[in-house]
Order: sequence, then structure tokens, then C-alpha cells
Amino acid sequence: MKKIFLYSLAFICSINLLSQPQNPQIEGYVFSGNKPLEGANIILKGTILGAVADKDGYYQFINVPRGNFILKASYIGYKSQEVVVHLRRHHISKINFNLEEDLIQTENVVVSANRQEENRKEASIVVNVVDSKIFELTNSLNLADGLSFIPGLRLETNCQNCGFQQVRINGLDGPYSQILIDGRPVFSALFSVYGIEQIPANMIDRVEVIRGGGSALYGSNAIGGTINIITKIPSNNSFQVTSSLSFLDSRIPDKTTTLNASLTDDDHKTGIFIFGAFRKRMQFDVNGDSFSEIGKIDNHSFGFKSFYKPSTQSKINLEYHTMSELRRGGNKFDLQPHESDITEQIQHLINSGSIDYTYITNSSTFNIYFTLQNIERKSYYGAQQDPNAYGSTTDFTFASGLQYNHNFECLIFSPAILTTGVEYQYNRLNDKMPGYNREIDQRIKVTGLYLQSEWNWNKLKYLIGARLDKHNLIDNIIVSPRTTLLYRFTEEIQARVTYAKGYRAPQSFDEDLHITAVGGEVILIRLADGLRTESSSTFSTSFDLYPSFGKMQTNILLEAFYTRLKDVFVLNEVGIDSQGNKIVERQNGPGAEVYGFNFEVKIFPVEQINSQFGFTVQRSLYIQPQQWSDDASLSPTRQMPRTPDKYGYFTLSIISITNLDISFSGVYTGNMYLPHYAGYISNDVLEKSEDFFEMNTKMAYTFLLPDKLSIQFFTGIQNIFNNYQKDFDKGIFRDAGYIYGPSRPRTLFFGIKLFY
Repeated sequence: MKKIFLYSLAFICSINLLSQPQNPQIEGYVFSGNKPLEGANIILKGTILGAVADKDGYYQFINVPRGNFILKASYIGYKSQEVVVHLRRHHISKINFNLEEDLIQTENVVVSANRQEENRKEASIVVNVVDSKIFELTNSLNLADGLSFIPGLRLETNCQNCGFQQVRINGLDGPYSQILIDGRPVFSALFSVYGIEQIPANMIDRVEVIRGGGSALYGSNAIGGTINIITKIPSNNSFQVTSSLSFLDSRIPDKTTTLNASLTDDDHKTGIFIFGAFRKRMQFDVNGDSFSEIGKIDNHSFGFKSFYKPSTQSKINLEYHTMSELRRGGNKFDLQPHESDITEQIQHLINSGSIDYTYITNSSTFNIYFTLQNIERKSYYGAQQDPNAYGSTTDFTFASGLQYNHNFECLIFSPAILTTGVEYQYNRLNDKMPGYNREIDQRIKVTGLYLQSEWNWNKLKYLIGARLDKHNLIDNIIVSPRTTLLYRFTEEIQARVTYAKGYRAPQSFDEDLHITAVGGEVILIRLADGLRTESSSTFSTSFDLYPSFGKMQTNILLEAFYTRLKDVFVLNEVGIDSQGNKIVERQNGPGAEVYGFNFEVKIFPVEQINSQFGFTVQRSLYIQPQQWSDDASLSPTRQMPRTPDKYGYFTLSIISITNLDISFSGVYTGNMYLPHYAGYISNDVLEKSEDFFEMNTKMAYTFLLPDKLSIQFFTGIQNIFNNYQKDFDKGIFRDAGYIYGPSRPRTLFFGIKLFY
């Protein structure tokens, strides 16, 4: 009888053991007060494991590794919280979180400052962020629309015909900025011409911006700053369909439809995010001369981003997107381009993809990536029924790199993070215009090696690093150092000081090779023999304040900057080719300097109201006066053209408890000098523009449907006061580059959004 009892007891115990988890488990809830935070992210640091809280705030990890780890919970608008967990076999750890509100979002994670994840407030370099909420409340349809809402950044349109746009950082031209997608350098010279308007907003999770030199980490062109587009990743099961219709000047239609879907499995080991965007805009003629001031666009985009976690410490990401766009400006849109008086027509087919692998431990991270992009472009840039103005371009970009980060408990004298990596970039561009007997076959190869260390004391962070680049068009190795210092006076007051060098390499094809029809003649741009690399030195200092007044949270940023440019690229006319086309040559100028202040204020009185204001005061000057016209009787100028001394923005959003959201935004552009070339006018003139203020508003109401479905109706007005350029040139001999101010006239829009 005793044996039977012992056997029975052993059997019951074995059944009980089998029913227990073999590996540790973690479960719990995420709340703020008594409110569950659905969608909160919980990660196990030192691994790639993560979970998302459900509608009850509940989360769960199954089969996690044994050992001591840090469990972190975070949610947008709340302070993150970390707990040390001791994970043992056959044990379920129950960990609950109660997060405090953080309306300023000081603990938002950024990756652009040091090529690794860190809280924005703790980054040794100022990183400004535009998230998907800003894109939505300002009704931004693409990347370009949303870039005006960051201090120091200004979007401008440079051509009435094709609508070519660029973004200036601290007053410097678009080519002085490095644009990345998920930290990858795939924005080639060709893609940069129209790329910022081709990337749809529904593809973007956030945009991180670093002002000032960034070549120490990101290589060529990061002189004015770095713009890093972080694309959306799958985080939970959701979908969204949005359709909107806008009317420029209350009469010209602009239709947009977007689709997003996100799917993940229960244990978040695999997931996929899918997006699609379709836009069709008709041409707009503001002054009745039958020539467009805003061109016609037909754009289609589709892509996905997915992940797979083969183990608790490794992750594979796979991304692909394709974009097809036809844009045309000029006149006689019903005819073939060469039958019109002026036409700029560009047809793009872009295919891009990447794969990367990440391995994480408690003290280090290793990442390797490969990315490819291919662009096929057919174009026509011509005037006066020119049959020779057709062209075709092929642009292939390949980039690969690996990076290693290690956290030292003590490196020489204090805790530190060491970052090192190597990158290889290859670009081949073949651009043909047979009618002009012109062909550019350009190959660029860059190999870069970077190393930096960031030491962290209680109140002080110090970073020093450098990048070495070998460019196939440059004989010598390019060295780009940087150093930064962050000092925390208190939790609410901190200061930063930064010095960085940057460079811009010469190349045969650049944004300026966009050919502008002026007065019926074609302007071709080429590089001068012996053109030297343009280099920069940037100094900046900033104060970051986080005062609170009761429940009201605020953030004040004041930043001073100075950039000195050496061997500046300038354009000078050098003659006429055999076809009778004017040749303009890019040469080295004596230098330039840009200096000023950026100011930003964020105010969150309560959770339902948030506001943001940014303003820049700056000067952009050549060291010596530069000739801007081929008319020798006109005086040269030190002022860089198209650079206002002051500009800014504001946003205000109000979220009511009745599901009604109201937002306001505005962009201010001060006066500036810009060339106005003869054609429609008799002689070249350096014009001074007026000030502009573009005021926008949007209203949205959301209805809650069964089964977590919601439907939203929205409407609004962009450029309410129709503050739009009034002195466009007219007719075939107009200067298509004489364009400034807001990118659109008063525009009415409305739409519907269905989401889960």
C-alpha cells in the first residue's frame, strides 16, 4: 500500500512538473493610474524579445532565456519604466507597470545621434523628431510636406514646370544635407531631385533630424545636417484606409488614397507591415497664361517591411518598396512634349529593398545590412517644340555595412559606449540625351570606416569620433572628426557643445543638372576641371530646458550655430556648345559662412492640448561677393540667394473628449533675395521677395464602431489666407526658376479614414 502511495505521489508530481513552463515566462499589466495602456511596448533588454499590451493592458512573454535582465515598458506620451527581473526555469514572473505621463515625450527613442537607440533627452547631440501625428494633423501627404515643422528646416520649390523641391537646413542648399532611409544612404544624386515628394507619409513612422555636420557618422553631404526617415514597422494587428480629395485654388483636384496594414503573430516572432499610396493631381495655372505653376502628378507607391526573430537575441528585417511616378509641367498637356512650347516631363520607376541582421547581448549589439535601389527614368526637358530634348537615365545604388556597439562598465576612466563600423557605397548613373549628343556615365565608390566612444559620468557625457572615407573621385583619404559635450545642470536644464567637420564630394550629376528652360534656351551644367571637395567646419551650442508649471509641461531649446564652408561650389557661365545651348560650369568659390540661432518651444497644458513653435534667425554669406548673372553691369553679392534671414512654424492640436480633433499649423518665411533672369522681363534682376505666412487648419471627427473599428471624417483648409506668389512670369519666355513662397495656393480638402 505504501508503494502504491509513493508511485501515485511521484506520478502526480511529474504531471505537475510537465504542466509547468520549462523555460521562464513573464506576464503582467501596463497601466497609467487605473487606465490600461493598450499598445504599450514591453521589451526584454539584452534580447530582441518584445510584447504589446492588449486592451486590458495585459502582456506576456513565453519561453524567455534564463538569467538577470531588465524589463522595460514604454508608451508614447508616458515615461518609460524599467524593472530588474531574475528569470529561473519553471518560473512565471509577474511584473506590473504603472507609467507616468510625459507629454513632452523626452524619453522618445532616437537612433540618428549615434547610430544606436537612446532617449532623445539623453543624446549628446540635439535630435529633432517629426512623428506621424504631425504629418496627420498638418495633412502632409508626403515627406516634403512635413519637413517644414522642424527648427532650422525650410522647404522650397525651385521650378514652376516640374515642381522640383528641396529642403534647406540652417540655410544651406539641399545637396548639403544627407538623407537616409532607416539609416541607409540610398538617396542618390538622381533620387534627391524629386525623392522628398515621392515618399508617401503613410510609409513614415518618424523623421529624425540632426542639424550641423554629420559626416563623422554618415559620410558625404552631411554638412548642413542629416535627415533620417524611419519607416513604419509591424507592432500589432491593425489596418487603415484613407481617401482624401483636395482642391487647389478651390478648383484643381488632387486625389489621394492610402492603405496600411500590420500583422504580427501572438509571440511577436514574425510580423509584416504593408503600405500603398496613390495620388493624382492635375496641373494648376495661376495667372491664366496656359503655363502651369504647379505640375501634373500621377504617383503610385507600394511596399512592405517585415521581421523574423530566429532566436531570443537575433532579428532579421526585410524591406521592399516600389514607386512609379509621372510628372509634367509646362503647357499643351494634351500634346506630346515636343509639340508644346515648354514641357518638363519625368517618368520614374523606382525599386528599392534591404535586408539586415541584428544580434544583441546584454553588453553589445552587432548589425549587418545590404540595400539596393534601381531607378529607371525617362525625361523631356525642352522648349519651342525641340525634338532633341528627350533623355533616359539609369541609376543603380548598392550600400552595405556592418556595425558593432559595446557597453563598457569602465573604459579607461568611466562607463562608455564604443561604436565602430564600416560602410561601402556604390552608385552607377548613366544619363543620356542623344539629341544634344550628351552622355554621363558616372561611377562612385566610397568606403568608409568610423569609430567613436561616448563616456558617461553622472552629469557629463563626452563623445569623440571620426570617419575615414576613400572616394574614388578623390585622391586623398577624407577625415571627418566630431566631438560633443553634454552637461546636465539639473534634470530640467542641460547644455550641449558640438564641433564637427563635413565634406561634399564633386560629381558629374547633381540636382543642378535638372535643366531649366529659360527664354527658350537650354542650360547645361558641367563640372570644372580640378574641382575640389567642398568641406565644412561647424560649431554649435545649445541649452535644453524642461520646466514644469503644475500639470503643464514645457520644453525650450535655444541653439546657436556657425558653419564655415571652404571651396564652395558656385555656377558660372563659360560659353555655348555646338548645339547653341548655354553651358554653365560648377567651380570652386572662395568660401562661405552660415550662422544664426534656432529656437523651439513645446507647451503641453493638459493631455488634450499640445502646441509647438519654432523660429530661426540666420545669415548665409559668401566670403567674397559672387557674380550671380552673366550681365557684367550688375553688382555681385555676398548674400546666398534664396536664403531668408528668418523663418519659422507653429502647430496646435486640440483633442476633445467628444472624439472631435481640431488642429492649426502655420509656416512663416521671411523676405529673401533671388535671381530673376531675363526672358519675360527685359534684364536680369536680383529681386527681394515679400514675407509669407501660410496658415492651415484641420478638423476631424471619429465614430467608434463595433469590433474595434473606427471611422473618421475630416476636412480643412491649407493656406487659409491665400498668401501665394503674385508675380510669376508669363508665357514661353518665362523664368521657370523664379518661384518662391508657399508651395500651394489656398487649398480645401476633405476625406474619410477607416481603421482598426
